[in-house]
Amino acid sequence: MTDVILHNVEVDGDPGLDVLLRSGVVAQIGRELEASERCDIVDGKGGALIPGLHDHHIHLHALAADRVSLQCGPPDVTSPDDLARALGSAAGEGWIRGVGYFESVAGMLDSEVLDGLHGRRPVRIQHRSGAMWALNSEAARLARLDTADHPGVERDGTGRPTGRIWRADTWLRERLPATSPPKLDAIGAELARCGITGVTDATPDLTSSTVAALVDSHVSGALPQRLHLLGAPHHFTPGAPDCTVGPYKIVIADSALPDIDDLTSCIRRVHAEDRAVAVHCVSREAFVILLAVFDEIGSRPGDRIEHGALVPAESIDDLRRRGIRVVTQPGFLADRGDAYLRDVDAADLPDLYRCRSLIDGGVPVALSSDAPYGPVDPWQVMAAAVTRLCPTGDIVGAAERITPADALDRYLAPLDDPGGSARRVTTGAEADLVLLDGPLADVLGDPDASRVRATWIGGRCVYRMP
Repeated sequence: MTDVILHNVEVDGDPGLDVLLRSGVVAQIGRELEASERCDIVDGKGGALIPGLHDHHIHLHALAADRVSLQCGPPDVTSPDDLARALGSAAGEGWIRGVGYFESVAGMLDSEVLDGLHGRRPVRIQHRSGAMWALNSEAARLARLDTADHPGVERDGTGRPTGRIWRADTWLRERLPATSPPKLDAIGAELARCGITGVTDATPDLTSSTVAALVDSHVSGALPQRLHLLGAPHHFTPGAPDCTVGPYKIVIADSALPDIDDLTSCIRRVHAEDRAVAVHCVSREAFVILLAVFDEIGSRPGDRIEHGALVPAESIDDLRRRGIRVVTQPGFLADRGDAYLRDVDAADLPDLYRCRSLIDGGVPVALSSDAPYGPVDPWQVMAAAVTRLCPTGDIVGAAERITPADALDRYLAPLDDPGGSARRVTTGAEADLVLLDGPLADVLGDPDASRVRATWIGGRCVYRMP
């Protein structure tokens, strides 16, 4: 690997430095470093050099599929007529896969509603939360919903499937025409352009073939980012460099809260296997159930709450005492905060996607995207954490705003320590780096992915601004 000197960069607020990258690590930091014959020199032009960003909660295959799916929600689709036109003009033949649907378009979709919008081809449309798929009658027939015994298949009072399927992505996929996992080349490049050098895939219950596809994408270089997996099976070992297994993902579905004894048994079993848990928790009821389980069995290092969409103020100290971290997504405020202001009970708004109160309360907090269900751009998420602005320009939870530096630090924690100490550009550190187009204070004053000039992972440049 060729040595690289990043010339005239700012590190931790100190301008005019040179940084030498050698054998995948930061080998030296100083002024006017001497370049060897086999050394590439990159002129930093005074821009800040920071560690690569980590997205601590993303869904890689879903994001790749989203990029080639039919968009079925705002801002482009806002009415039943819009949706009918979009479905009618969908390219190709066979199945139509729609994403991003919100009930403001045409209410809660089911087979009957979808049949009225498009009945010729099989259609499945995902709610923008990722929690539900709605199938028209032809799709329901092909997926054999009438004989299904999965609890996520919703039925009406007569026992007939409604066409809604809740939290059953893996099960549904097995009933659809066989397809190869989506390629991740474009996703890896998009993340690199944003300065992301490590990702935690938070998809639950990954099959062995899906895990293999994710690991293969990394090994091949299609996904250059370091890869941390929450949904990997128990006792799975990736067997590939820069691929690791994290806490075990458990989903508390807000559509059907679990039996507390079943959840207790599940978490106790995972803990007994010396593995922490990462629990999807988006409602007040789910949060109360989860804390009750931890009250009974205790927590272990690494236990984390995914989303923490509603965290009661009186529970913050409980999280701190148990050492439970929160991986949250304030980017949802920028994406759909207007819907929260309209639909969420006013008493719950102060508890929504907390940041400042959790940090001040000693709870480790990491920021993430939840893409494709939230905005993938980490700079947009950081801006949302700082401003708490929703699309209407209103502010959701002003008391929960954090500083730009705090927001950045929530993206700089190690993949295996979300909410932990932010990584720094120091001698001996892995050369996962992002070069910005100006001093850090200037960039944080106007955070945007366009400010990323170049990204390195393990000393290898994976993105350079044209």
